[in-house]
Amino acid sequence: MDGMAIYLDNHSTTRLDPRVLDAMMPWLTDRYGNAGSTTHEMGREAREAVERARDQVGRAVGAVPDEIVFTSGATEAINLAILGSASRPGRDRSHAVSLATEHRATLDPLAHLARHGRAVTLLDVASQSASEPCGTVTADAIARAIRPETFLVSLLLANNEIGTIQPVGEIAEAIRDRGCLVHVDASQALGRITVNVDDLGCDLASFSAHKFHGPKGAGCLFVRRRGRPCRIDPLTHGGGQERGLRCGTLDVPAIVGMGAAAEIAARECSAEMPRITKLRDRLWNALAASIPEIAINGPPLDAPAVRLGNNLNIRIGGVDGQSLLATLAAEGVAASSGSACSSAEPAPSHVLRAIGLSEDDARSSLRFGLSRFTTAEEIDHAAAILAAGVSRLRGQLRGI
Repeated sequence: MDGMAIYLDNHSTTRLDPRVLDAMMPWLTDRYGNAGSTTHEMGREAREAVERARDQVGRAVGAVPDEIVFTSGATEAINLAILGSASRPGRDRSHAVSLATEHRATLDPLAHLARHGRAVTLLDVASQSASEPCGTVTADAIARAIRPETFLVSLLLANNEIGTIQPVGEIAEAIRDRGCLVHVDASQALGRITVNVDDLGCDLASFSAHKFHGPKGAGCLFVRRRGRPCRIDPLTHGGGQERGLRCGTLDVPAIVGMGAAAEIAARECSAEMPRITKLRDRLWNALAASIPEIAINGPPLDAPAVRLGNNLNIRIGGVDGQSLLATLAAEGVAASSGSACSSAEPAPSHVLRAIGLSEDDARSSLRFGLSRFTTAEEIDHAAAILAAGVSRLRGQLRGI
């Protein structure tokens, strides 16, 4: 293992699958046509490649190709869903509902709406000590929060810090006749659980390629067109690309990569997740056996219906999480203390605080995310490094 990096931060990003890189390479080199320039062969080839990718992504999530709008990633897709639904012409609704544990890509656009006169309700979730699965919200709680003027309910399908899986299908069914759209941030879900937009009952859904072994800079928004068509306003104007919802020259290599990654993720999920889940449990068992005062944050590990199988979030009593991360990094192990998009903030994780952890407990927490490339050898080595680091830091605190 000497000199090798052990990457256990797969909620922040994932390694590009070599098969995805192979699919992208021609479009990074010789096949460089603009997908909008279809008067010549190179442009038509690029357009065909984009449409193949659109079909691949659609098939992966149970959508038809025309319902897939390519973006630069989930953050842009989420902004398009939230701000685009808020600004639809003729809409007099002015209230949105979401959760306190959402990603900043959702919370910040909602805060923007609130600063401009819209009402936003952020619901609490089940705490670590509650009888309900930690981090979840009930359909009844969502239904009670909806007002006549509610235009949107936005929910994170699988939480990026504690792995909680929300009962989105149940929630969408309960509020189907309330007149509001349902947006799902599914960026952490594809490739880790089965994702089908019809089963979820959503009108809008956001995805990001780099969360499932695709390239950074590629994402998409599912915008329902079947049954109950969803109409939203664009955020950008000029060119008319992506049915006018996301204007600008298409990044053909990244889109091709996203299509390939989505196809692989959907096809291999059921086979690879049991192995990954076993490795996650192996990591927890090794840590629990060697580190006193350690606990799990989030739902139980043996509840696959409510927790991602590749997620482990732990707290270690009396030890600063940032010091542990530095210890791990010094030994070539990559982990994190929370969302990569807010890791530079001095405040402890808003997700951990929302499930009832104290500030000290939140600061003593670490997040591990496994992937299809994680090995048992890496898990064992990382566990040994972390256990030794905890022992050393605790010894320093005791003056030993």
